[in-house]
Amino acid sequence: MRRLLIALLAVSTLGGCATTPTLTTQERFNLYVQHAGAPVSSFRLARFVRQTQWTPLGDRALAVWTSQSVGHLLELRGRCTGLSIAHTVEITNSFGTVNARWDSVIPRTASVAMPQSCRIIRIRPLDGLAIRDARREMRNTIYGTRPADLVEDTGPDITDQPVD
Repeated sequence: MRRLLIALLAVSTLGGCATTPTLTTQERFNLYVQHAGAPVSSFRLARFVRQTQWTPLGDRALAVWTSQSVGHLLELRGRCTGLSIAHTVEITNSFGTVNARWDSVIPRTASVAMPQSCRIIRIRPLDGLAIRDARREMRNTIYGTRPADLVEDTGPDITDQPVD
């Protein structure tokens, strides 16, 4: 009986660790919009397009990171099918410069032979450090620290119970 109880407690504890709260797509998009600057007409890709890091923000936007803390929010004209499941994206550009209303994002997925070209309608610079700090603040709020005087309830004492 005691072994069964210990096994059940271990399984329930592991199950609780496996699920962590995550942001919905809309919440993540709103977070990026809050830390985006005024729209700009273009930006320069600092490295090769295939090496650029990117973050999908639903099917109408993505963040493109040209360095660890510098990025741009690319808002698309309409729904971009396959953006959320793409393994890479191709960004059209003119000699390394991406222009709003002219260039496009092309999501590359294994299941789509002819990918959709999605026109960029707005480019906004992102403050990567502020986004990272906001995410850290959200995690700290969710997983707040315990008060020092909190006493953990371990349940009933099973050592005094008769063993079946």
